[in-house]
Amino acid sequence: GLLLVTLICIVVSELRVGLRNRQLAWANQQIENQTIQDNLTKLPNRLYLAEYANLLFSGQSEQQHEIAFLYIDLDRFKAVNDVFGHLVGDQLLIQLTTRIHLLLGHHSKLLRIGGDEFLLVLENTSVAKAAKMSEQILELIQESFLIEGKSIHISGSIGIAMYPEHGKNLQDLLVNADAAMLSSKYQGRNTYSVFNYSTDQDESKSQSTLINDLYKAVEEQQFVLFYQPKFRTGDRNLCGVEALIRWNHPQFGLLGPNLFINAAEKTGLIIQMGYWALELACQQIQKWQDTHTEFFPIAVNLSAVQFEHKQLFSTLEKLFAQYKISPQHLMIEITESTAMHHIDVSIRSFKRLRQMGIRLAIDDFGTGHSSFLYLKNFAVDELKIDREFIKNLAVGSKEEMILESIIQLAIKLGLLVTAEGVETEAQAEILTRLGCEQLQGFLLGLPVDEQHVENLQFH
Repeated sequence: GLLLVTLICIVVSELRVGLRNRQLAWANQQIENQTIQDNLTKLPNRLYLAEYANLLFSGQSEQQHEIAFLYIDLDRFKAVNDVFGHLVGDQLLIQLTTRIHLLLGHHSKLLRIGGDEFLLVLENTSVAKAAKMSEQILELIQESFLIEGKSIHISGSIGIAMYPEHGKNLQDLLVNADAAMLSSKYQGRNTYSVFNYSTDQDESKSQSTLINDLYKAVEEQQFVLFYQPKFRTGDRNLCGVEALIRWNHPQFGLLGPNLFINAAEKTGLIIQMGYWALELACQQIQKWQDTHTEFFPIAVNLSAVQFEHKQLFSTLEKLFAQYKISPQHLMIEITESTAMHHIDVSIRSFKRLRQMGIRLAIDDFGTGHSSFLYLKNFAVDELKIDREFIKNLAVGSKEEMILESIIQLAIKLGLLVTAEGVETEAQAEILTRLGCEQLQGFLLGLPVDEQHVENLQFH
């Protein structure tokens, strides 16, 4: 009897262990799925795309079957967000996803690779079939969307690249499909184009070469951080620096982010680059915390992809523990458009980052879907006014009136106000008079490397 009871207990225990292991495996699978899935549409995202492409290309035999890559971009989607709000824009994307799914078969995959950008992959197909599918998708996009009682009309532009004719790797196919999509926009939008070497080759080839080099650059860490100082308006004393990434290209020399950030976002490399920049900034904080505290906080820009990346918080915690630095010496800058993309997610992320002790700033304010109504809910410390408001600033100008309103409202909300792109003394004087508290721009300090920023003499 005792033996039987013991055996029963052992069996029950093993069943419980097995159940717990299955539950853990299911939970881990859910976490993994979240990293390769778009939060809004539940479609696969860019992280999934790289693995999916490897499977596609590795499965090709010597007699290669054609695969179509359809790059779908919505025309003037920003206007929908600006006029109707981001919640309506999000619902439009969800409805569009549902419509396109009705056209798809077993050998096709729809992915969301950007804000209003989708990629449709058609296996074992032809140019004619890809063109027919493009026509059907454009018709679906043109059908009105009924959202919250509003009838919304929109159009799309599609670019088609074929494997292996237009590329034998993912980056070439994406670049060429994107180039074909831009051709559709140049033709008046609401149409599709197949990649054509004669018209698109020069531009896409240089971009493709740059993207190929970018993979190697990430692997070999060919990037450097430059630092641009910020100054208080009252006494012109240094009050922090902004870390700006540069690519030290072995052939083309030092490249600014405008030449490679879009390519990094298209390929998903922006995440690795962003974490590299964060780690280097933490190393710099550790180095400067006993000698150059006037450089704090060091501000690092995060892309929209990285801001929503699941490992952001855990990575930051590891960096703080590894380099034994104060989180208050780090500032994270998020563009206004990124913050307004998924407002509820942004609010939660801002709160969690603030709880970690990190300072937060809204960058490029005024260029996106500006709203002080939402801004008051963001747990941020600083508001950076975009340079577009500064470049034509003069006494009595419309820019002066707009800036006065922005600055006063921001101060009342308890935000520190910084003006970007200050290039003349006249601009600095107007901003100081209007109550702007910090200045940044070529007038006071250019972006320079670590050695030069340490050697500069600031008043």
